[in-house]
Amino acid sequence: MDFKTFVFYMFATIMILASLRVITARNPVHAALFLVLAFFTAGGIWMLLEAEFLAITLVMVYVGAVMVLFLFVVMMLDINLDRIREGFWSYLPLGAAIGLLMVAEMVIVLGGSYFGLDSMPEPPAAAAGYSNTRELGRLLYTEYVYPFELASLVLLVAMVAAVALTLRHRKGTKSVNPSQQIAVKRNDRVRMVSMPTEKE
Repeated sequence: MDFKTFVFYMFATIMILASLRVITARNPVHAALFLVLAFFTAGGIWMLLEAEFLAITLVMVYVGAVMVLFLFVVMMLDINLDRIREGFWSYLPLGAAIGLLMVAEMVIVLGGSYFGLDSMPEPPAAAAGYSNTRELGRLLYTEYVYPFELASLVLLVAMVAAVALTLRHRKGTKSVNPSQQIAVKRNDRVRMVSMPTEKE
């Protein structure tokens, strides 16, 4: 076993263990931190595959922005863990059956007959002037432009739905109406008062 294969198996083991801890950790903050670890190890595996742009993008976008946002949201929300765990044992048989079915599908698809070393040899080395960033951009905006735009529309709909679901007008909270702020006039805010001068 060469060094590259050893590093791959090490990263893969860490990522699998971190992924398991994401769904088994009792503390939501710990689960988010394990997800950060899984993202880091996935970036390391992409570096081994010579996909440096994807690895740096994963670390910068997901770890640097998305996961920080997740941590802030998790820490700001007052999550009642006891209420979430209610009814866990009643849904356990169905969840276990679905999980075993997914594992069986992954074993069939990712088995040695399809993804073995013989069927997937190591790709040839890239040329001297090869840029995976340029090649990724060319594929995204030529051959996969319609799936790329469809994915962006799905994400836009998800963002609008998330804002609409969380937008609640609560009583007793102060809020600002931007249209009223823009439509305000000077006479509504400022009143000129003429006062006589005082002499000592």
